[in-house]
Amino acid sequence: MADPTANAAPAPAPAKPRRRPRRTVVWILLALLLAGAAAGGYVWWQQAQAVAAISNGKGKGKGKVVNKAPALYHALEPAFVVNLSDEDAVRYMQADVQIMTRDPATLAAIQQHTPALRNRLLLLFSQQSAVQLRQRSAKERLQEQALEETRQLLRLEQAAAKVDAVFFTSLVTQ
Repeated sequence: MADPTANAAPAPAPAKPRRRPRRTVVWILLALLLAGAAAGGYVWWQQAQAVAAISNGKGKGKGKVVNKAPALYHALEPAFVVNLSDEDAVRYMQADVQIMTRDPATLAAIQQHTPALRNRLLLLFSQQSAVQLRQRSAKERLQEQALEETRQLLRLEQAAAKVDAVFFTSLVTQ
């Protein structure tokens, strides 16, 4: 006898139900998102705490923030005009000079002793030659010498001598 199931058409497969995204995948993604946000918040908080500690002087290391007083400038006017010490020709130097300090008492002393300071700087500037002043290093050396002359004068006058820098805002040799 013949097998009745052999001639029979195969039974239709049951229809597969549509798969909805599983809720577990959604929950896992949501948990990862929250964990990332929490980690980012923690890192931000730690950096903010470190900056606050450094600002208050409680931080470690070299990164301490020092609140400096604002720079105070005094222009020595009029501009310095001197004969240079060149022997082969008559040459001149014109320089606009400003002195910087962060100490109000030093600024007052500079203003009080401006005539004596101008005298010392005129003598210093007139010792230079045009050949020397062509190089940047010579100009920087002259700035250092002018700074030292300024500090020496203020110390001789027993005044505050907290001068930070001497700047040439214009320097012309001819």
